[in-house]
Formats: sequence, C-alpha cells, structure tokens
Amino acid sequence: MRSSFSTRELALAAVFAALISIGALVSVPMFGPVPLTLQVLFVLLAGLVLGARLAALSVVAYLAVGLVAPVYAQGASGFGALVGPAGGYLLGFVVAAYVVGALAERWHPHTFWPLCAIALIGLVPLYAIGASWLAWQLRADALWPIVWGGVVQFVPGDVVKAAAAALVARALLSLPLGLPALSRPR
Repeated sequence: MRSSFSTRELALAAVFAALISIGALVSVPMFGPVPLTLQVLFVLLAGLVLGARLAALSVVAYLAVGLVAPVYAQGASGFGALVGPAGGYLLGFVVAAYVVGALAERWHPHTFWPLCAIALIGLVPLYAIGASWLAWQLRADALWPIVWGGVVQFVPGDVVKAAAAALVARALLSLPLGLPALSRPR
C-alpha cells in the first residue's frame, strides 16, 4: 500500500474539500441545532469517486480549513464548531467518506443501484457518530428526541443526496478522468 499521494490526487482531494465547503453554504435550519446541508452529497460523492484514503483526506482537509475559515454550515468555524452539537456529524463525514470509498474500491460498481447502495451505507456511520455526539452534547436522557432530531428528519434529504451522488458518479464513469475509485480494468 502506498503511503503518499501524487500531486494529482492531492488536487482532487482539495477540489472535494472545496465542494464540501460549498455544500455548507446551503444550510436549512431543522428541528434542533443541526442544519440540513448539501455537504453529505459531496462527502458521499468523494467516497464513490476518490476511494477510501483520498476521500477521507478531502474531508480532513475541509475540517482543517474550517478551523480558521468560516466554511462549516451556517458560516461557523473554529474548534468550537467541531466540539459543538454538530461536531459529531463533521467527524462522521470522515468515516462516511472512508467507508463509501472502501466499498467502492472493493465492489467496483458500474451502475446506479450499486453506487446508490454504497452511498446509503455511508449514511450509517454518519448518523451513528453524529447522533451519538449530539446526545452527549445535549446531555439527552431520552432517545426519541435524538433519533428524531439527529437522524429521522434528515433521512429523506440524505437519501436524495445519496441518489444524486450515485448519478454523478455514474456519469463520471463514462468519462476518461482516471478517478481513483472508478479507475479499474474493464
């Protein structure tokens, strides 16, 4: 296994870090302290097209930029945003991107449904980490408000984002881009 990335791979990770930042600009308040954003779309897409290590690196780069620049949802930045109620979702982005990337590298999906299934699987660690962190931050003593406010209300939108990520990844398959997770012998 390689221990370093090429300049091209680092540039791809930077592009996805920028896309995740752009996804944070679309921020819709929801029930509770965590907004609905388009970040999940780009996190899942990064995993589908970049592979595990590079997708996780793109999210880590995004998180690092957010420590000094207002690129998190609702214009937030700094360490406080990472340890606040939405911080678990931000950290969950790393795991989700890695899981989706690892599955894409292993299964080499070519069509919409397998790509979509992989993207949907990536939502599991995102919700698990995000909702657990949210419960801890809010010192919740009841499960239902956390399940509703941290998972259920986001599922419909995130399913649409997973499908959109799969559609975009499928479209990218037809292009000779040499994207890491999509590059494989036919």
